Amino acid sequence: MRQTFRASILSIIGAASLAIPAYADEHDNHQYVRHDEWRKGAKIQDADWQHGEHVDYRQHHLRAPPHGYEWRMVDGNYVLAAVATGVIASVVAASVAGH
Repeated sequence: MRQTFRASILSIIGAASLAIPAYADEHDNHQYVRHDEWRKGAKIQDADWQHGEHVDYRQHHLRAPPHGYEWRMVDGNYVLAAVATGVIASVVAASVAGH
């Protein structure tokens, strides 16, 4: 009886876990994370760049990006980097920028 009860509980837990969506790829870009490796001239990792959200520099009161660069919000930071290479030109903590 006990073994049957355990088996039914385990099957219920297993079925319930299948119904929960996997959020492993979800990335909260608005939660600040300090990245000491992000400095002017360094290269941002592709995974971090891909997780970043393109931001309108005008709306966030950032300077206009040079040709071939764009601003992205990554881990609570505004990162200005070259689109082709990922070389960082500037990093601004969003909380410091007043957003």
